[in-house]
Amino acid sequence: MAKILYVQTSGTDTPERLYGPFILGATAAAMDVKASIFFMIKGITVMKKGEAEKIRIGSFPSLNAVIEQAAAAGVDFFVCEQSTQLLGMERGDFIDGARIAGAATMNDLALEADAVISF
Repeated sequence: MAKILYVQTSGTDTPERLYGPFILGATAAAMDVKASIFFMIKGITVMKKGEAEKIRIGSFPSLNAVIEQAAAAGVDFFVCEQSTQLLGMERGDFIDGARIAGAATMNDLALEADAVISF
């Protein structure tokens, strides 16, 4: 099975950059491609409980709805442990299904992926 990795570094302060990895990830899953999203630096803010519900742009559904669709499609979510320390966020601050992962996991995902796209 092909694999794709999306790296999300943009956070809730740039909401227009947040929809892409979830929509593309769900689409990849529908194409029988294993999709993962690795959130790092400010990107981890979108995985904080309650934040996605606050974001809606134009006629798009809420970001929370798009995240739920991606999760239901089987997209994996990884939150960078070092970024949680950088931004002073606790491990329990994140939505269900978001796994805390370190730099080695990010490197492994990138090395195993057939494509890596950054947001």
